[in-house]
Amino acid sequence: MIGAIYELFAALGYTHPLHPALTHIPMGMVIGAFFFALTSLVWRNEGLSRSAHHCIVVALIFVLPTAIAGFMDWQYTFMGEWDNLILAKIILAVIFVFLLLAAFAAGRRRVSGTLVTLVLYTLCLVVAILLGFLGGEIQYG
Repeated sequence: MIGAIYELFAALGYTHPLHPALTHIPMGMVIGAFFFALTSLVWRNEGLSRSAHHCIVVALIFVLPTAIAGFMDWQYTFMGEWDNLILAKIILAVIFVFLLLAAFAAGRRRVSGTLVTLVLYTLCLVVAILLGFLGGEIQYG
């Protein structure tokens, strides 16, 4: 099944892995959320904290398709071979989803624009960086 999806994309001229194309969306949104939240605290601007919350919403929307694409790439490219980096990446991905949900909930409760959300966004950013690093290690060694 997974091979058929890659063959379809190849027939359309897209021969690259799927995960890297999607991963920039949630990661970029987390980076944006962090900087919007930081700036909103410094400038005391509610609009910027709402923008940070919206970034978290977009990150949440795209985190599942990104994880599915990562799983598919792992199955297709590495034949689903287990190693410690894959295990660490899966654990961090689960932590990332829970942190995004916590950040989303904090924004929904109007805690946005506070130190609490900045800490949550910072934790999301740290986990996103670690996920990216591990992905690079898996792909490029």
